Amino acid sequence: MARCLGSEPLALIEGSTIPGETRSLLRVTDFSRSEIEELFDVATRLKKERANGVSHRLLEGKTLGMIFRKSSTRTRISFEVGMFQLGGMAVFLQDKNLQMKRGESVADTAKVFSRYLDAILLRTYDHSEVEELAKETSIPVINALTDKYHPCQILADLFTIKEKKGSLDGVKVVYIGDGNNVANSWLLGAALMGVNLTVITPEGYGADPEIVAEAKLMASKTGAVIETGTDPALGVQGAHVLYTDTWVSMGMDAEADIRKKAFAVYQLDEALIKLAEPDVMVMHCLPAHRGEEISAGAMDGPNSVVWDEAENRLHIQKAILLKLLGGK
Repeated sequence: MARCLGSEPLALIEGSTIPGETRSLLRVTDFSRSEIEELFDVATRLKKERANGVSHRLLEGKTLGMIFRKSSTRTRISFEVGMFQLGGMAVFLQDKNLQMKRGESVADTAKVFSRYLDAILLRTYDHSEVEELAKETSIPVINALTDKYHPCQILADLFTIKEKKGSLDGVKVVYIGDGNNVANSWLLGAALMGVNLTVITPEGYGADPEIVAEAKLMASKTGAVIETGTDPALGVQGAHVLYTDTWVSMGMDAEADIRKKAFAVYQLDEALIKLAEPDVMVMHCLPAHRGEEISAGAMDGPNSVVWDEAENRLHIQKAILLKLLGGK
């Protein structure tokens, strides 16, 4: 017989939200290290119990509005399915069908949504838009990706590494490719959680220097080692995790040809894997462009955990929803 989530993880969920306080997730550091560890515990329990047929109707009657200015596969599906599995409802709102497209301000939209919804998820270009939405609304806001950050992805990645390795202690992650929103979020997430991170990019395509500086300052307090470089072969030595992302992010199509030339020697392939630790994990946040940032052999090989990583978006997303919305 199906049953609800046990008392232990429910206590964790309810204890993580201060009464009367509206919490949002705009970047990974909006949660503390202990809160993220708590998310991992909840996601682990949800994943295990779901596999055993346990029903979790903890968000019965709750509604999540999802605004997408950019296309999405994993983010949309994981949040939509996650709300359904938790007993709530997700409303997909494509920006072209909203009055925002015709000039309604973010502030006005936020005030209206606050009267209808229990939380808002936004995927957009300019990070200031999600910040304004969070400022003007009275309900939680989740950053589903901006040009600057992708916090939900990195939480799922960290969860996957802990799940596979048993701990984040002493783990070295090497990110190879573009210094984009994923790289920025990896810098903050690794520094916060005490994970050693090396970001390898071509000259001129590094991560945001202010975020690099912030991550290094944070790392000096958490014990993480944060490094940047331009040599893939040198950087991947001693790596426990090799990670990459697309070379051409959404909205950069005009730069595609230039970027592909600049990144040609930054492919995550079998040759790089051999330079890392024997049990190195290969990760990619997807969508992947096989033959560009990652080879088919690396993507489908024995070191790849790409599909487990993708699945874990669902489980960590559910834990995020429970944290921000509270469970019955």
